[in-house]
Amino acid sequence: MAMVDEVIRTRLTTDVPLVREVAQYIISAGGKRLRPALLLLVSGALQDTNPHRHTLAAVVEFIHTATLLHDDVVDESTLRRGRATANQTFGNAASVLVGDFLYSRAFQMMVDVNNMRVMEVLSDATNVIAEGEVLQLMNMHDASIGEEDYLRVIRSKTAKLFEASARLAPILAGAPAAIEDACATYGQALGTAFQVIDDVLDYEGDAQELGKNLGDDLREGKVTLPIICALRAGSPAERELIQDAIEHGRVEHLPAIQSIIVRTGALETAREAARGEARRALAAAEALPANNHQSALLQLAALLLERRS
Repeated sequence: MAMVDEVIRTRLTTDVPLVREVAQYIISAGGKRLRPALLLLVSGALQDTNPHRHTLAAVVEFIHTATLLHDDVVDESTLRRGRATANQTFGNAASVLVGDFLYSRAFQMMVDVNNMRVMEVLSDATNVIAEGEVLQLMNMHDASIGEEDYLRVIRSKTAKLFEASARLAPILAGAPAAIEDACATYGQALGTAFQVIDDVLDYEGDAQELGKNLGDDLREGKVTLPIICALRAGSPAERELIQDAIEHGRVEHLPAIQSIIVRTGALETAREAARGEARRALAAAEALPANNHQSALLQLAALLLERRS
């Protein structure tokens, strides 16, 4: 990961001061670096030492960071990772344009790897992520969204980059198609579980631990799995309150909606869905050689369910 951070620092070089300042602001904010770590862990499990793995790990982090910059503008977010978002600090225009810079820099870097299959996977992933963003925008303030629609959005918007990160390692290693598919399944399941837990924490987490404002999903009119489960199990009056809050972004109803979500067992239902995805990830990881890196991948899937931030 230290080598990945060095690639990130090197490739953020630009003669345009504002680009450098905004990009460094969001990347230096920390974050879990989960996607690059996933790529490196799978490479380790496959005992592959291809030097391009560090470049591609930085590429997926750049793509992820670009999506964060654009997301925060679209969602009008003010807080991420415990500090002001880039759009809050530098303005919407700078955030969108620096997001574009990170996307284009990521594509320059993947060309350096000179592997058509790598470019195919990353360009496809980037396109699917953009589709997911638009799908989510279309679903805003629509309380009729069901679990299938919700899963389609998060598998596009969040899980697709996890899937690509895990798939790139076997491609670099020249692994058989069955191993590549198992790695991709692991990544997709892990990314889906990650997002479901994220959506649970928006209603039961701690703002300081999370580093973002609780109830942001409600304010933005996002229908997530806890809301879907509460709508399914709530009384007619409770459903009416939730629908009104989603359709009008009434964040003042957050305490009442949190109570409904707890009373109906919606959080536990959503967590069980995440556990199902984690089990799917664990089963896929069994296809990899048994070593310390594979063990870390198994631990990662289990630990994800306990995250609080």
